[in-house]
Amino acid sequence: MDEESELIQPQDQSCWAALPDVCLCRVFWWLGDRDRSRAALVCRKWNQMMYSADLWRYRTITFSGRPSRVHASEVESALWYVKKFGRYLERLEVKFLNPYNAVLTKKFQVTMRGLLSCLSKSNNRLKSLSIQHLELDRLVWRNSIRSSFIRSLSFFLKKMGKHLDYLNLKGARLTVEQGCHILDSLSHLRNENVISELNIEDYFSHHLAVYSSPQFKTTMSTFHNLVSLNLNYNCISDELLENLCENASTLWTINIKCHIHDPHGQVIWGMSWAKLARQATNLKVNFYFERIMKYERLARILLQEIPVRSISLRSCYFSDPDWSMRPTLIDLLPTFRHTLQKLTFEFNNNHESLDEELHLLIVSCRKLFYFKIWAFLDVRFVERILKSQKERQCALRTLKVRIYTNRYETNEEDRTLREIYRKYRKLIDSELSYFVIAYPMM
Repeated sequence: MDEESELIQPQDQSCWAALPDVCLCRVFWWLGDRDRSRAALVCRKWNQMMYSADLWRYRTITFSGRPSRVHASEVESALWYVKKFGRYLERLEVKFLNPYNAVLTKKFQVTMRGLLSCLSKSNNRLKSLSIQHLELDRLVWRNSIRSSFIRSLSFFLKKMGKHLDYLNLKGARLTVEQGCHILDSLSHLRNENVISELNIEDYFSHHLAVYSSPQFKTTMSTFHNLVSLNLNYNCISDELLENLCENASTLWTINIKCHIHDPHGQVIWGMSWAKLARQATNLKVNFYFERIMKYERLARILLQEIPVRSISLRSCYFSDPDWSMRPTLIDLLPTFRHTLQKLTFEFNNNHESLDEELHLLIVSCRKLFYFKIWAFLDVRFVERILKSQKERQCALRTLKVRIYTNRYETNEEDRTLREIYRKYRKLIDSELSYFVIAYPMM
């Protein structure tokens, strides 16, 4: 009788108690702060697991630009996290979403001052910092608030710069003096910094000719370990390219944004790009143009010596009857047919047909694997591309097409696209990431 009672006795502990630490940690990784706090109260083992460094290495902190109870809890949660687990942090991303008055920017500045101060005292392993789209040139950032935030960030980077590998300050929109002051903090008391990935796209305010600033050129000369660099074309100069040449062995990628409102009339010598390409043998350059569509402007920027991997041309629905895309497609872009791998077009070409020119460009670029276009096209353009793909005249892996029409109804185009898909279904399903639609553009 005693033996039988022992067999049917319930287990003292549940199966969760026997779960390996690695599995338990993975489960906790998916929980939010509130649920983790509750889980820590279950037992001693779970409480100890909450202090595992793996749970707290990555953090995204989002600050709302609208006052609410949720916003208040976000601030409290951010400060609680940094004080309790900040020493484990390796990658931090901060988002501040569209503040609409100075009260909120002041709260954000005060919170960030406390957060960065606490991190600088307790953390020595932060590798990545991202604070995007602050738009510090907006009126909601009063001068005193903006200056205080810049001081806090600069002081933090002075202390943590020797550890940082990745810095993303995209969309900060600063003056040249303010922007260089922050970047100089990374090399405080040293002549160089260890940053390998730097994103300063839209880091400076629009309309600034950053390329003519001696201060910016001096600042960029301290970046000796760059692998990836994102910036605007209004920062590019022969001197900057010369600086990049000095430590070009590590440089792999340069992403360049060129906006219509940014100064982009500076003269860059082709020999400067050629020298950089020789020094950085693995270099790939990606261009992103916004509303710069005229051939004359593009030809000044897209020099044949540049090892261009990707080009994006977007007109953002603006139409200019004096503008023609044909010279760019026929004379300029084929210059890069041996290196181009990605092409993205979004433009309003209602005044000219470009189907033939686009097809010839795709076929001529033998390394092209990604093609996306939003434009006025004939529906049969898609069929021509698929036919070329089937005949191995091109080697696309991604094809995304939005065909603009001047009619509200697209039933006829939709029917034709369905027929094309059925005809090439086997090819599409086996080789392509495929998305094609007709879209009324009225």
